Amino acid sequence: MQASQIIFENNLDHLLNIISHKYEVAFEDVRVDDHRLQILQLVDLDRYIDRLVEEPGSKIELPFWAKIWPASILLSYYLTSLTPDPDRNKVIELGCGIGLAGLFAASRGFNVILSDYNLDALIFSKINILKNSLQDRAGVLQVDFTRDRLAQKFDYIIGSEIFCPESGSRSLVKFLLNHLKNNPTSEVILAADYKRKARKFFQGAKDEFHITQKNIGYKGKDDQQDQKEKFLCAIYRMKAKKA
Repeated sequence: MQASQIIFENNLDHLLNIISHKYEVAFEDVRVDDHRLQILQLVDLDRYIDRLVEEPGSKIELPFWAKIWPASILLSYYLTSLTPDPDRNKVIELGCGIGLAGLFAASRGFNVILSDYNLDALIFSKINILKNSLQDRAGVLQVDFTRDRLAQKFDYIIGSEIFCPESGSRSLVKFLLNHLKNNPTSEVILAADYKRKARKFFQGAKDEFHITQKNIGYKGKDDQQDQKEKFLCAIYRMKAKKA
């Protein structure tokens, strides 16, 4: 099945107005090395979830995509080791949420597609593209990687915390194989909490990819205790065996 091409107008104020009617949002400065971006996210995710729970008869869809996760921060840092060139600059971020890692890749010169299945996530990503004046190098696309197929391949496929649910593991492996360019330099770069082992995914992926793992620590501020909380994330680099 082909992914859905959704066209959002390049009107930042209009898109912000749409999102602000549904969520309480604010821009936050996020810095990775020498690059700084303004990223839109929910002001208080826990409060928003509490409000959903209190609404009688409502279908609860938790917007975990609207949060900056430690894995996406570390993936963004890791991408600074990559240098774009005319022959290797096409990137797609899967399950992008608010698009943090893909946006930092775009800010460094890569041509990036921010993809997610959730429509609100794509609006957040589009807002972040426009807010940071990256519309010449980044776009959004609605993609369900468990079933969709795209008419293009990429030099890099990136994603953070996209291993769940395990039932979609084989479909994810097939998507990666089908959309990674067939050359030795192309690779998949995924980040996740170190404790998230995703055994089913890696059981299938090891037959198709050479996989290396690097564990990286990250200290983020705990808003409740006003101190640094340490996270340990894994970065997986995957190159197709048949490339």
